[in-house]
Parts: sequence; C-alpha cells; structure tokens
Amino acid sequence: MARIPVAREGYPFILAALFCIIVIWIAGLVWLELFFAPLGVFVLAFFRDPERVVPADANAIISPADGKVIKVERVRDEKFLKAEVLRICIFMNVFNVHVNRVPASGRVVDVIYNPGKFFNASLDKASLHNEQNAVIMEAENGRRFAFNQIAGLIARRIVCYAKAGMSFEKGQRFGLIRFGSRVDVYLPAGCTPTVKVGEKVRAGSSILGCWDA
Repeated sequence: MARIPVAREGYPFILAALFCIIVIWIAGLVWLELFFAPLGVFVLAFFRDPERVVPADANAIISPADGKVIKVERVRDEKFLKAEVLRICIFMNVFNVHVNRVPASGRVVDVIYNPGKFFNASLDKASLHNEQNAVIMEAENGRRFAFNQIAGLIARRIVCYAKAGMSFEKGQRFGLIRFGSRVDVYLPAGCTPTVKVGEKVRAGSSILGCWDA
C-alpha cells in the first residue's frame, strides 16, 4: 500500500480544519469559507511528507531539513560535541516541508531537550535561547556529530522520535517542528562543506558536506 505523503502529527490539525470547513459549509457562512478553505489547504501543505532519494555515497552527509542555509562556519562547540566543529544552520519558513531526516547513518548517543523562548529562528540568539532538541549521534565511521532542532517565532512544538541507543539510516525520518523553525548541524571540524550561505536545501537529498578522509 502506498504511503500517504502527510506526517502523522498533522492528522489532528488537518481533521480539525476539515471539520470547521464542513460546519461552515452546512451553516452557509460563505464569508468564513473564504478564510477557512485556504487555511485548510495551508495546514495540509505544511504537513506534507514527500519521499526523497537519499544519496548512496557513504561519504556524503545530507541535510536534515528543507530550507535556506543561513550559516556555514567553523566554531568551538561547548554544548554538544565539546570540540571545534563545522556548523551549518538551515532556516525553515512556514512553506517548507517540516519533516526532519537523519544526516548520516549511525547510533544515537544522547538526546538533549531544552525548553526556551521563541525568537525568530533566523536570529543568532535563537540558537541560545529558543526551545530546542539536540540529537548527538555516532556515525558508522566512529565520528560523532549532532543536529539541533530549534523552535522559531511561530513554532510551539518540537517532535523527535530519536532516543539514546536507537540506530538510524541516513535519510530516515526522526521528527519535525511545527510552523517555522531551524535546524543546526554540527560536524567534525575536518568535514568539507558542499553548500554556501543562501543556498536552498532539501531534507534527505541535498548534500551538506563530506566526511574528512
């Protein structure tokens, strides 16, 4: 049976929007239909979950999110890997697919959730103060990397299926963030980036970088 291309977390929102549209249609409130019909289409589009072709190259590290690259930098990471890292930040607007995928195959070492505020996810302070959920993994090559889901100005719920000890294949779904957000990827410093600031990327198919030799 073909998979319905909608994230299961979206079903309550989609059904609620459909219910409202039906009630308004029965009541004959045409002016409200003009508002709720586009809203229903938006909710359905927001939770879309298309299939992606995952690059077969074992050396390739893929994007965990759809969106625009807003940072590619080498920094000292004291939160997750405790080392010099290559950090790549991806901003997701409300029109992007919001289902997140694992950048590389491996085992989950730790999952760290921090409640917080809801600044615009494109701002630097979002990575410090916003609600966020970080997944730290050990790749099949023994190198550790991390990716951090960060809630945005509108987002109010981070969903993460990953738990310590679980194993994931590259490109496998691990969660989503509702209504606008950001994902930061932390790679070993020796990794080579293959994207630049301003580029658009797609979760599960766009290559962010490559492991160091």
